[in-house]
Parts: sequence; C-alpha cells; structure tokens
Amino acid sequence: MKAIICTKYGPPEVLRLTEVEKPTPNDNEILVKIYASSVNPHDWRSMRADPVLVRLMGGGFLKPKHKILGVDIAGQVEAVGRNVKQFQPGDEVFGGIDFGGFAEYACVTEDNLVLKPTSMKFEEAAAVPAAAISALQGLRDKGQIKSGQKVLINGASGGVGTFAVQIAKYFGGEVTGVCSTRNLDMVRSIGADHVIDYTEEDFTKSGQNYDLILALAGYHPISAYKRALSPRGIYVMVGGSNAQMFQSLLLGPWMSMTGSKKMVVLSAKPNKEDLIFIQELLEAGKVVPVIDRRYPLSEVAEAIGYLEKGHAQGKVVITIEHDDKQ
Repeated sequence: MKAIICTKYGPPEVLRLTEVEKPTPNDNEILVKIYASSVNPHDWRSMRADPVLVRLMGGGFLKPKHKILGVDIAGQVEAVGRNVKQFQPGDEVFGGIDFGGFAEYACVTEDNLVLKPTSMKFEEAAAVPAAAISALQGLRDKGQIKSGQKVLINGASGGVGTFAVQIAKYFGGEVTGVCSTRNLDMVRSIGADHVIDYTEEDFTKSGQNYDLILALAGYHPISAYKRALSPRGIYVMVGGSNAQMFQSLLLGPWMSMTGSKKMVVLSAKPNKEDLIFIQELLEAGKVVPVIDRRYPLSEVAEAIGYLEKGHAQGKVVITIEHDDKQ
C-alpha cells in the first residue's frame, strides 16, 4: 500500500511517499480502507520533534518511533478480527488513531471508531476527530462551561477553533471569537456572537472579562490571559507558541493556587464516549466541519507546510484515492 513515511526529524521535506506492507488486523482490530485523513498540529510537532519533549514522551529520541503520521481517519471497514463485535466489512467509519492515518490502510481497535453519518462525505468526517474532541474536552471538562457564560476563543478560525465556537454555542455560551480580518465573516457564520480582529484590537487590554478563555493560538503571556478572566474564570491552554505552553505548564498551577482564577492545560484524551457525543452533534447539524483545503496523499508535505504557517481556515484534509475505488 502507499503511505507517507517520516524516517527522520525535520521540515516537511523529510516526508516521502513510498510503498509499505499492508497491515493485517489482530483479533481485536479492524482493517480500515482509508479514504480521507486530516492534518493536525500533532503531525508537524511529531515530524519536527518540536518541542523537544516529543522525543522524551515516546516519539523516539534520535528518530521518529512511528514512521507514518496522521491521527484522523475516515474510510470503510475492509476486514475485522475475530473478537470485533461492533463493526463489519462495508461499514463506513471515522475516528482517531495514535498514528498511521497518512496511508491507504490502517489497523484500528473498535473503541477508536464510530459509524460515519450517512449525510457526510469521508473528507468531512476525517476533519472531525482530533480537533472536535480537543474542543469538547477543553470547553466541557477543563473549562466547565455553563449556559450563559461569556466564552472567548482565541484562534477561533483554526481547526480546533471552528469546532470550539460551535460546541460552545451548543452548551449555551455567549461566544467571542478572536481571529484575523479575513476570517471574521466565517467565524460569525458558524455562530460566534462577537468577533475580535486581533490585528486591530488586543482583547487582553480591552477591559472586558470572560468566564472561560480557550487559548488555541497566539503569543499572549499567561499573565495577560489572567487579566482578561472574570474573578472565577478559567483559562484553558490548548495550543499556541512553545513559550505559551511552558508558561502554562510551569506558572499555571501556581497561579491557580494563589487566586480564584484557574489556569489549566489540556492534554486531550480521545475516547469512544466523546467520539459518540461528537457524532450525535454532527448528525443533529449542531456542528459542521469547516474545510480550508484538500490535498492528495502524495502532497502531505505541502499540507503540513501550509498548516504550519498558522493561517488555515478550519481544517486541512488529505484525500486518498484507491486504484480499485468505484
């Protein structure tokens, strides 16, 4: 089968399309014929070992441990192991995996998959898992979102941000989305009550306070986020610069202990229950994926390079054609 492999750390140019052995499912696994995947910050961080903690947390110290990147997939069940109960060949599914999405096939445990809504295309479903679950867990689990709260999403036009706006509205939040000028209309169109153009206004200096801030992008110091919180507000760091990440990890716990405002970091943990929750939102039309660009499997390097620039409007999707596809 064809796959994009990464055999050394570096820029997108280290990725190459090659033929590798098609996997065989174990007794508790499903073989999925992948028709679409999507690109996430996890991919370029794993590719570059950026931050260096990637090497220390199981990614491989001198070279990548897992050569095929990609954590989102959508496709069709081709074969199932004998212990698999929930799926059968022919089922159209989507979900998240630890690695291996940038390939024609992958083996996945059934807890990582749910049925794809029949109304959705594979490309749309592949845009969902990692980004939507990060948004859900950031808002609901870490942020403890409640109806009527003022919620600010910094980076509202990106992959996680577009889901966060819609999920925050589902929970009854009054949502302010922060993005660039060109993305203001799009962020309004997916449900934001207010939008802030970060090229024109710094929300941390406006005097407005928020009950929940979801930080997905940008370079504000953690002290600036704290200033923009209401007295019992919660700041959740999901993405941003490396400096922002380390500040949140090192100073966040101390700030939380010394005041009423909470400063926390999300490490998303995909699970079946949350994937089903997202699936139901998709089927009900409460959440709609926003897709910026589509690239073929052979152009994963270009897709990751585009995502790294930080200007993607929603998700960047990888389409995977098969020679025998009808």
